[in-house]
Amino acid sequence: MKRKIKADKVRWGILGVGDVCEVKSAPAMQKIANSDVVAVMRRSGEKAKDYAERHGVGTWYDNADELINDPNVNAIYIATPPNAHKDLAIKAAKSGKPIYVEKPMARTTVECQEMIDVCKQANVPLYIAYYRRKLPNFEKLKSFLDDNAIGDIRMVNVQMFKTLDPDIVANITSSMQTNWRIDPNVSGGGYFFDLAAHQLDYLDYVLGPVKSVAGFAGNQARKYHAADIISSSFVFQNGIIGSGSWCFTVDDVSEKDQMTFIGSKGQITISFFGEPKIFLEKSGYPLETFEFELPYHIQQPLIQTIVDDLLGYGICPSTGDSAIRTNWVMEQMTKNYYAK
Repeated sequence: MKRKIKADKVRWGILGVGDVCEVKSAPAMQKIANSDVVAVMRRSGEKAKDYAERHGVGTWYDNADELINDPNVNAIYIATPPNAHKDLAIKAAKSGKPIYVEKPMARTTVECQEMIDVCKQANVPLYIAYYRRKLPNFEKLKSFLDDNAIGDIRMVNVQMFKTLDPDIVANITSSMQTNWRIDPNVSGGGYFFDLAAHQLDYLDYVLGPVKSVAGFAGNQARKYHAADIISSSFVFQNGIIGSGSWCFTVDDVSEKDQMTFIGSKGQITISFFGEPKIFLEKSGYPLETFEFELPYHIQQPLIQTIVDDLLGYGICPSTGDSAIRTNWVMEQMTKNYYAK
């Protein structure tokens, strides 16, 4: 395979080195062979310096352009909220450096397409942090589906019901300052864009692209501006039918996190954000439960594929070309609300 960078080591520069970089992602970049974090950036120089000192990173910045143009950096990780993804990706692409972007890819499909176009023009790889594609429980689930463990897939159902986040208060302006996810101008579409993006991307991975979507979204609790309830039906290109319901303002007795694949010979159920278990049920057989241990740095398996891809050893399964499809599906599911 052809190398996508000239160097023998991926030297990461991180834009927006916040909470996601403490455990989930950046430390993995420092542990993977032929990979290291050499520079970090945050608008608060004090916070960037603090992160660099605590994690053994040699260089820090409070200016994105300076990190992007650092000659020691040969790959960029954009770990900011979604509203900054497009502009930073365009700058990074024009510098000729490969890009890894947090999910969702951007706020809108239009922004995603701009990112893809610029990266293709610059011949720069674009990867997106849909890391569940490479976690052991989800890889095992994919193998079950690929091997027809429950026969032909008829349909899939997604249910996610969560209580109102405790950091959201009655004063919307105050809560916006403490949680960017509930401001659609920053996140693209609230908790739905933050969490359902993982679920819908995984469905794209194991079942293929969605070709048709019908959805309804609303705001029932009136605690913030983003949609807090969504219901949708969708059809994949292969004819499999999907349905989903998401609500982020239920009582704790109603909380649920479940995805169920229903086949001609049984069903498989998995929790997307809870315990890493798979439940396999087939008529005439006892319920089978499969348990998994997840990596401490949850993004490490996916980041490993990126490093391998850049150095010519393998292929990363999560790119801008796949991630834009998830943005499109989410937009279709919520357009009745955000088109107002």
